[in-house]
Parts: sequence; structure tokens; C-alpha cells
Amino acid sequence: MRSHQKLLLENKAWAEEKKQREPDYFERLAGGQQPEFLWIGCADSRVPADIIVNAEPGLIFAHRNIANQVIATDFNCLSVVQYAVQVLKVKHIIVCGHYNCGGVKAALSHQRSEFTLLNKWLLHVKDVYRLHRAELDAIDSFDEKANRLVELNVIEQVNSLAYTSIVQNAWREEERPLVHGWVYALDDGLLKQLVTLEPDSEIDRIYQWDA
Repeated sequence: MRSHQKLLLENKAWAEEKKQREPDYFERLAGGQQPEFLWIGCADSRVPADIIVNAEPGLIFAHRNIANQVIATDFNCLSVVQYAVQVLKVKHIIVCGHYNCGGVKAALSHQRSEFTLLNKWLLHVKDVYRLHRAELDAIDSFDEKANRLVELNVIEQVNSLAYTSIVQNAWREEERPLVHGWVYALDDGLLKQLVTLEPDSEIDRIYQWDA
């Protein structure tokens, strides 16, 4: 049996089990979504948002990309943020990175010429390194340096969200959402909270939008 065929069979088994346990489960899901959380995470296959927080479908609206970036010119990510904040009215946005992140490690290394698009994407992580070069260069271990860059990158992406007019308008008008920065440890499955920005958080004036 091919691997993709196994996935289809697993889907059928899962759907049947769900219907046996909760006959109206899929009917309720089909009725619409009201997620409380927007999750911006890494595309790494080992960090599925719903599973690591033991959440049922419908609780988390999710966007994933390499190294969990929030970039002002990424209309895909910003469209997700806008829909989540303005339409779904989420109460929380979580940016979640993870230790031992391949994208972050690649950003700490010399670029490989064949990865032209990936190199451009990882420039944003390199910018985080440049901003915190003194702290990171003082760390001798490559793995420890990469893991600290993972944390700093999460914090910078939380700040990037706070710099958007989408979030600032929601803060001003509805006093939501809270914006959190978390990091996930692959070796023990635990999440660590790094930072939380609330609607009254002070934003550098250069990034403030007029009402």
C-alpha cells in the first residue's frame, strides 16, 4: 500500500470513529467556525498546532510558514491575520516557534546558491540575528545559539504583528487580541511562553498608526 493511500484509509477510520462517538460532530463543524485563537507557526511537520495543545478542530485558526515569520509584504500571512482579527474576532494570536528549527539554523549558516527563494525568505531571520548579534555571538555552542535565535525571532514576529494597523485598530476599538510568543520543545513536547502583548502595550511611535 502506498503512503498516500494509507492516509485516505486512516481518514475513513477517523471519520467513522468520530461519528460513532459524537453523531452530530461533523454537522456542528459544518455549521461554521468561531475560533478563539489564531496560530502562526512553523511549517515543520513535527509541530502541528491542534495536536500539541490537544485542541479539537474549530478552536484554532492557523497559518504556517518556514520559521513562523510575520512579514509586512507577505499578503498571504497578513490576509490570514486580517480575516482572523476582523471577521473571526479571535481573542488571541499566538506566534509559536520551536527549538531545533531547520529554517533558523539555515539562516545562521552560509546561503546555498540553489535555494534562491528560500534564501530570500530567510533574510528576515538573518535580520533578527543582526539586531541581536552581540548577544548571539557571545554564545559558543551553535545549537544553543540557534535556539536563542528561535526565541528572539518569535519575539520579533510578535512585535511585527503589533506594528500592523490590523492589530492596532482592534486594540483601539475592541481591546483585543492579546498577542503571545511561544516556543515549543521537540524533545519533551512542552511549550514555553516568551512574551505577551496586551491591547495597552506601548508601541514605538515610528510604528504607530493614526486612528
